[in-house]
Formats: sequence, structure tokens, C-alpha cells
Amino acid sequence: MDAAKLEELFQMGKNRQLLVRTLNCITKLFKARRHVYTAEMEDIRVFPLACVVQNYAWGKVGLDSEVAKLVVGDDPQAFIKHDQPYAELWMGAHSKGDACIKDNRIPQRTLGQWIAENPACLGSRVKKTFHGQLPFLFKVLSVKTALSIQAHPNRELAVQLHAKFPEHYPDNNHKPEMAIALTQFEGLCGFRPLEEISTFLKTVPEFHTLIGDEASEELQNSAEDPHRAAKALKMCFTRMMNCEKKVFVDQLNMLVKRITDDEETGKDTSGSHGKLLLRLNAQYPGDIGCFSIYFLNHIILEPGQAMFLGASEPHAYLSGDCIECMACSDNTVRAGLTPKYIDVNTLCEMLNYTPGPADSKIFPCTQYCSDPFVHLYDPAVPDFSVMRIEIPTAVKEYTINPVDSAGILLVVSGEATAAAPSSFSDLILRKGSVIFISANEGVSLRVTSTCGMTMYRACCLL
Repeated sequence: MDAAKLEELFQMGKNRQLLVRTLNCITKLFKARRHVYTAEMEDIRVFPLACVVQNYAWGKVGLDSEVAKLVVGDDPQAFIKHDQPYAELWMGAHSKGDACIKDNRIPQRTLGQWIAENPACLGSRVKKTFHGQLPFLFKVLSVKTALSIQAHPNRELAVQLHAKFPEHYPDNNHKPEMAIALTQFEGLCGFRPLEEISTFLKTVPEFHTLIGDEASEELQNSAEDPHRAAKALKMCFTRMMNCEKKVFVDQLNMLVKRITDDEETGKDTSGSHGKLLLRLNAQYPGDIGCFSIYFLNHIILEPGQAMFLGASEPHAYLSGDCIECMACSDNTVRAGLTPKYIDVNTLCEMLNYTPGPADSKIFPCTQYCSDPFVHLYDPAVPDFSVMRIEIPTAVKEYTINPVDSAGILLVVSGEATAAAPSSFSDLILRKGSVIFISANEGVSLRVTSTCGMTMYRACCLL
């Protein structure tokens, strides 16, 4: 073999060795990068969410709905149907509406899946207390027509109802909840003072007919004894709710006609809540729930005001947009103003029959001790608290302080660039953005909007 051939073979060998060394280097770099990438994925603790919309029939339609406005604010390409109701936005890990993770570096598809793999994100006390589950469900509601006359069970009753009727009561958990008005928000909440109910029994004869003389008289005579008053109130409400259908439909029709005639002649019908009654009857004709306005406080919340609904508190939402936070449950006992399943006997047995004035149902917020831009809504339940964060126009740098609880943050207005040590990349926040914040994680904001920001943060302050 001549020298030229030997030289050619020698060079080929060198090239092969060089190729092998190059491939080995590339493999090592790939493995190292994959290790770093995997470590990053494991350390991502703040990330955006795409949340579930519920299209219940009572919701506001199209872009009249605050829910729809938030959806399209976060995703300008989202298609909003002009004739479809957008009733609720669910922000959480409930099985009926588990939020999707909008970060392709994270292998889990939903928030519930990610929390199951990373329960430490909840915070040590929350993880232990709630057995590795996110304890709250955060929502936005846009209400066009009245929701049902309803209440939510306590833990013991929730377990019983779920065991007996899982198709109607899908969870074994209680459901205390809080509504915070985004726009003027109207609802019914808790039993009126006895003197107000007694006045309606005297001035609205159709209402008196449903209750009867005996029960009406007992209610009027029981005001000085709280225990007797609660029993009398239960008797009156139960009689109304169990009234024979023909009787209450006839009485409702008579009342509607009388109020309509009075309205047409210019008479003041406010003493019998005439306009409200006509509106509810137009939405739910011939429904016994229309008479509930004479038992329950009529409340109008201004933006930022709240009402807390503990277990067994009768209530109904009538109109408006609100933030809502609750224990992670979808259990509701209904008995009127709804086409859904009603359970009159359970509702009448479970209710809290303690009367009280409307203003007692307004839940106060307090300025958060460590941040002048935060107001805290902190009810006497362990499952959730809500913070309203209002950053003024002059403030351009702001830190969402860490707490020892996982949280969900919703941007209601304004824009910012958000950075967190564990996110590995900046997030753009605008109206409708929702992010998950793991326990003990802070988020730095650089506010880019010219009129400040408003955000709501749900968490669990044990």
C-alpha cells in the first residue's frame, strides 16, 4: 500500500475520532441542559393559568358579562359569542373546573395535577390542615337573572347529602362563601328582623294567606324570646315553601296584578317591594321563591363591599358582577327561583333562622397590617381569605408579599410586568390575567398602565 493511501486512512481515523469526541461533547451538553431544564421545571412556583368559564343560563350575555371581558382581556384572540351567557369564571383546582397551566415548561396540564405532584406549594400548615388539597375555589360571577333561593350545608350535612344523593350534592365538603362586589351587586341574604316580616304580613295580604293566621300571630308575639322567634320563623318559612302550588300561584298572580295596576296608576309600591317582585316573577313566573323577598334582607353592595355567607345562611344573588371565594365545594341546597333540582325539606330544616338587619350582613374589610395598598376580607373560616390590592397611579414598582399559603391572583384592571425568582421568565399581567403563586413566593411588579392596578388575591391565612 502506497504512502498516499496510508495517509488517507490515517486522516479518516482522525476524523472519526474527532466525530466521536464531538458527539460525546454534544451528548454531555444535552444531558447537562436537560438537568438544568428539569431543575427549572421543578422550581417554577409562579405561573399563569387559563381558567374555566361556566355558561349557566342566569349569566350576563356576551361582552355585557364581566366574566367575558376578563377572558378577552387576558386573551384578545378569545372568541366571545354575543348570544351566550358567561356566568362564572372558576379559578382553582375543583374537578368541575380545574384551571389549565399556561407554561409549556411544566409537564402537568392542570393546576390540580401540579398541586398533587407538588403539595409543598400549599405551605406547610395548609398542606397539613387540608390534606394536600387547595382549600378554596376562587370565582368571578356575572349575574343577569336571579340565582336560586339557596343555602350551603355545613361539613356534617355535606357528608350526609353527598352519601345519599351524590348526583345532586357532588362534594362531601362544606361551602362557606364570600361575595365582593365588582359592580353594584344585588342579593338577598339572611332573615329580616321580625318586625319587618310582621309588617309585610300586615300589608301584603297575599303573603299573609300563604303563612296563615296562626303562624303569623306566633311570629308577631315571639320577638322578645330569641329561641321562640327562631321556631316561629321556621314555622312561617316552612309553611310558605310547602304551600300547595295552586294556592301560591293564585296568590302570586293576584299580587302581581295588584302591583302592576298600582304601578300603572303611579302609586308607590316600594312598601311591598313591587318592582323587585315584578322582576323576579318575570324571570321565574309562578315561582314560590318570589315571595322570599318578604323573608330575606334585600342588599345592594357597592364595589368593594362584601357579604359573607356561612353554612345554612339563606341567600340569592339577583344581579351584578362580583368576586366570589368559597371552600372548595359545589354543594348547594335550592328551593326556589331555579329550574334545577330543589330540595325544600332539606333547606327548611337546615337554615339558620336567626333574624337580623340588612346592614349586619355587610362584611367589613380591614387594611392589611403590612401593606397600605391591601384590604383584607378575612372571615371566621379557615378555608380562605381574600385581599383587594389597589396600586395607585403614582406607584410604578410594587411587590406582592409572600404568605405561607398558595394563592391565586386575578388582575381586574391595569397592566404590569411581573417577575418572581422561581418563574425564570417575566410574565405580562393585564385585565383578566390569573396567576398561581406558591406559598412563600413574592412577585415583583413593574406597573406599565397609567391608572394604577386593581387585583384580588385568594389565599388561606391560617
